[in-house]
Amino acid sequence: MTTPATICLLRTSAIGDVTHVVPLVRTLQQAWPDTALTWIVGKLERKLVGDLPGVEFVTFDKAAGWAGMRAVHAALRRQRFDALLQMQVAMRSNLLSLGIKAERRVGYDRARSKDLHGLVINERIPARSGEHVLDAIGSFCEPLGLKQTQVRWDIPIPDEAHAWAAEQLPGDKPTLLVSPTSSHALRNWRPERYAAVMDHVAARGWRVALVGGPSPDERAMADSVLAQCRRAPFDLTGKDTLKKLLALLSRAQLLLTPDSGPMHMANAVGAKVLGLHAASNPDRSGPYSDRRWCVNKYDEAARKYLGKPASEIPWGSKIEKPGVMDLIGVDEVIECYEAAAHELNLP
Repeated sequence: MTTPATICLLRTSAIGDVTHVVPLVRTLQQAWPDTALTWIVGKLERKLVGDLPGVEFVTFDKAAGWAGMRAVHAALRRQRFDALLQMQVAMRSNLLSLGIKAERRVGYDRARSKDLHGLVINERIPARSGEHVLDAIGSFCEPLGLKQTQVRWDIPIPDEAHAWAAEQLPGDKPTLLVSPTSSHALRNWRPERYAAVMDHVAARGWRVALVGGPSPDERAMADSVLAQCRRAPFDLTGKDTLKKLLALLSRAQLLLTPDSGPMHMANAVGAKVLGLHAASNPDRSGPYSDRRWCVNKYDEAARKYLGKPASEIPWGSKIEKPGVMDLIGVDEVIECYEAAAHELNLP
């Protein structure tokens, strides 16, 4: 098969999904080092991956609406790609792709298509069920004749981010980071339950720190958690950037979080994840490399809220119902923490 000279990747959001694209970029670069890669990515997400070497980035500002789309189309109006990898099925992304000129337009199989996705592509990835999101994204190279057999991130972290993280978390004391807020509110756990786990971990001699972005929701959640803690953790909420968070995660042993972007950032830098899953299936969207420390109540949630086991609902179904995260108990999370600490040979 002829090596493509130019490939355009379209995956604008969200943070977790953008981390899943990085191994695909590495696969393409390793196989075809001379192929020019262009990645259309969201404004926030570019702050995480926009310094990947060998990739030209075009920013899509979704908040700008049609003007944001026109800006992308204007930036690419003189380019024609050998292939477009259209890795997002939302209507906005399908419309965005219409302004990208490409001979081959690779998209999802029919089962995973929606919002008129089939009208903007002319090839599809293999139809498979039961895949992790990262593997599904990795399969976009298969119609081009490649196979993703290795998963590698190596997202750059600036020296100043490492220096800042070392100031916040000096030394090598075992550290639990807690990122309590998902962008989907119904995936969030109760503040008092986070606090109970954090108090237990602190009593075991670990350093505990809260992390999160500067949004009002994340600040409110952090304040609620802090109010419930008997042992005050470090509060780094709103103080980091995405790169600084990567640096913090690279210094931590464990991250406690619901299904969220930081879960996948932690996985990308090798930190273990105590994932809280009831609203979403960890086998599809949990930490890719190691899900042993995830509390998985997805099947129980399916039976309670949908009346059938997880095996009988469509792959990837979200069970974002009020109270679903209450299926996860404090004792279960502490048990996972203890098991992870033992496996990592940490006190």
